[in-house]
Amino acid sequence: MREGCRAGGGGRMECSWKTVLLLVCASLGVQYTAIRTLRDSMSGPCQRAYRCRSRYHRDSRWAALCDDSWMPIVLPQKHILLFATTRSGSSFTGQLLNQHPGIFYVFEPLYHVQQAFTNSSSRLRRTLDRRALLGAYRDLLLNLYTCDLHFMENYIRPETQDHITSSFFRRSSSHALCSPPVCLEGAVAAMSDSPDEIWCPKKCGALNLTLAAMSCLSRGHVAIKTVRIPEVGDLRTLTEDPRLDLKIIHLVRDPRAILASRIMAFSDQFRAWKIWNATGRQPRYVDLSQITSTCKDMAASAETGLQRPAWLRGRYMLVRYEDLALHPNAGAAEIYRFVGLEMEDRVRMWILKNTNSNVSAPSEWNYKYSTTRDSRATAESWRLRLSFDIVRAIQDLCSDTLALLGYKQVHSAAELRNLSQSLVEHRTFQPVT
Repeated sequence: MREGCRAGGGGRMECSWKTVLLLVCASLGVQYTAIRTLRDSMSGPCQRAYRCRSRYHRDSRWAALCDDSWMPIVLPQKHILLFATTRSGSSFTGQLLNQHPGIFYVFEPLYHVQQAFTNSSSRLRRTLDRRALLGAYRDLLLNLYTCDLHFMENYIRPETQDHITSSFFRRSSSHALCSPPVCLEGAVAAMSDSPDEIWCPKKCGALNLTLAAMSCLSRGHVAIKTVRIPEVGDLRTLTEDPRLDLKIIHLVRDPRAILASRIMAFSDQFRAWKIWNATGRQPRYVDLSQITSTCKDMAASAETGLQRPAWLRGRYMLVRYEDLALHPNAGAAEIYRFVGLEMEDRVRMWILKNTNSNVSAPSEWNYKYSTTRDSRATAESWRLRLSFDIVRAIQDLCSDTLALLGYKQVHSAAELRNLSQSLVEHRTFQPVT
């Protein structure tokens, strides 16, 4: 048995915090430094870390780390926002970042804000305008980028108990939240070929936000994916905040492909579109804004970014999902250059395993957020699923967006189905410098 550990109940092994953190170091390659005991270090690194993060120092779990004379080195951090729209390939793109051991990645934390506002009283909802919601979104992003994960407790429901929750949205999409020190089982489970999505909910139990904050502080980059911010202009205050070093990856996709994917993934909300696609007859109650608002926001953001305003210089990169799907290694390498990180072998291995799949993964893994696919085949597979009538309607509604982002229009059903001719123009979108 490892020194510092003992046999616990139910055949489990119980280890001291000191031993646990040594295991964390070995599994993540994160550097830790020994410090004095709590009695001798009231003016030392541990006390200083607590003084500047007062929310944490009152928590007994952090006190235990000091008592055991260990604290993670707090690295100077950089911040990444994967800014996208629903069904644009953002889950896949986010996983490219999630695979890097130096990145603390969080999947759609703004979901909790949206749910809290949606579930509030009807009178309160009437007083909450778009500006208030965006303000709440930005406030949460700022706190997460500074590793104050306890701030999430303002929105998570049911309410947390002792900073522990079982309701963190898609926690298992974050490798950092399924590995030590957040989940000790992760050190062993991560060695298997199974994605975190399969084993993490079963092995890790409820999420300890204090340990999650510690994991966040120990990594040099914090990355967040969101599809809930309408336009890049809504992020200006964050790019100008001196506490952050924010880079925005703006992911776009052909609006026709986005709609095809939404019809499949959200059949209830897009029932009218589904009927139209199946029958060729447009229902009177079809909500065209479900795609026109997406086109408007996507074009407005791209136009802002490509105009290279001072507040986005060095901070904005436009990525088309189709380019990433067709050339995943080259696309990922460009993203990693932009955020200032080396693309490690672990990222390349993930790309190899997840872009050449014929969807033979376990059934648990085949669901609407799956990232396992033959990316080259799926880049334009929407052309076999959407009727020409719907495609023609979208082209009329979103012609400016298609032209801006380099997507060709089709003029017949035969042209639509001819996959030998790509509808993605060759374009080079250089990061804003």
